Amino acid sequence: MADPQTIQTWLTQEAFDRLQEELAERSGPRRAQIVKRIEAAREEGDLKENGGYHAAKEEQGKNEARVKVLTHLLENAHIGAPEAAEGVVAQGQVVTVKLVEFDDEETFLLGSREEAATFSGNVYSPTSPLGGAVLGAKVGDTVPYTTPAGKTFHVEVLTTGPNTG
Repeated sequence: MADPQTIQTWLTQEAFDRLQEELAERSGPRRAQIVKRIEAAREEGDLKENGGYHAAKEEQGKNEARVKVLTHLLENAHIGAPEAAEGVVAQGQVVTVKLVEFDDEETFLLGSREEAATFSGNVYSPTSPLGGAVLGAKVGDTVPYTTPAGKTFHVEVLTTGPNTG
């Protein structure tokens, strides 16, 4: 399993641009609209029982939290995909695995949730139990992974390749 401390966030240029647009909207127009709603609610008087004020303050908190997350992500993300040897699972790749105990296959993108918009299937983080287990594995390897519930299963890496959108 990959060390979560060494996992880097990789984004496609498309995802990076989309997140930059979201950050600009949240830190500009949306922030200003929320401030106006808070000011209007304050003018109504008693803040203890002012539902509009409390709702606007809650929205403000959520918006500011997302602004912080986006700022950190965009400052620290790498654009593109990490170098990977042929047949080795890396971030940004579409991976097909066989769930050995269930004789079932699953295909997913190994990446960040911000990449979900460019992929129609499941997206697993490299820090998730399954993502961390297959990160760095080679096609043909069978690796164990432990679910959050504490059960251990095995997956065989069948294929890996670039996310072609």
